Amino acid sequence: MKKTALITGATSGIGKATAKLFALNEIQLILCGRRQERLDDLEAELGILTKVITLNFDIRDRSKVTKAIAALPNDFSRIDILINNAGNAHGLDTIDEGNLDDWDAMLDINVKGLLYISKAIIPQMVARKKGHIINIGSTAGKEVYPRGNVYCASKHAVDAINQGMRIDLNSHGIRVGAVNPGLVETEFSKVRFKGDNARAETVYQGFQALKPEDIADIIHFVVTRPYHVNIADLVVMPTAQASSTIINKG
Repeated sequence: MKKTALITGATSGIGKATAKLFALNEIQLILCGRRQERLDDLEAELGILTKVITLNFDIRDRSKVTKAIAALPNDFSRIDILINNAGNAHGLDTIDEGNLDDWDAMLDINVKGLLYISKAIIPQMVARKKGHIINIGSTAGKEVYPRGNVYCASKHAVDAINQGMRIDLNSHGIRVGAVNPGLVETEFSKVRFKGDNARAETVYQGFQALKPEDIADIIHFVVTRPYHVNIADLVVMPTAQASSTIINKG
C-alpha cells in the first residue's frame, strides 16, 4: 500500500520541494496551503506522478483545519506521514519596538497552527499504533539572536512540542522527530521584511545558503528509515554558517 503524506505550507520553499520529492517516490500527497492558485498548479504538476489532493485553509483557523481533515475522502483518510512545515517570521524588531500583529501571526502560525493540524491527525495514528510526524523547526529554536525574540520563542516552542510529542506518543509506536534548518534561501525573508525584496536578498548574499531541495532530501531520508529507526532531532546549516550570528561571507 502506498503511503500518504500531509504537508502543511506546501505552496513554497521546503514544503513544495518536499512535495515534489515525495511525488517522485510515489507517496500520495495531501497538500495544504492558503494560496489556491499555487495548490492547483502543484496538483496539476504532481498529479501525473502520484495521487494528489489539496486543502485550502489558513492553519491558524482551528475550525477550518478540523473540518478539512474530517472531510478527507477515503483514499486519503489514512495519513502515514505528517510534515508540520507551515511557519513564518514577521518583522525583525527589538522587543520594545515589536509589532503586536507580528507577534500574533508568528505564535498563531508557528505554534498554534502546528498544534491544530497535529491534533486533527494524531488520533488516527494512535488508533493504528503507527505513523510518523516530522516537525520543521529552526536553528532559531536552539539559540536566540538579536531582534529574533518572539520568532525564536515560537521555534523554541516547536522544539519543546517535538520533544513532548515524542514522549507522549512513544507508547503508541509513533515516530516523532524534528528537522531544524539554518539559512535556507526561500520566501522566508521576503515575508519577514514584508515585501522589501532588496533587503531580503541581502540575507543570502556572499555565501551559499541551503536550498529547499537540500532539506527535502533530508526529510525524505528521515521518513524512509526502517521503522525501528527514529531520527529524533536534526540540525542542518550551510557550511558557511556556524551559528545564527556567525556566517562566513568570504
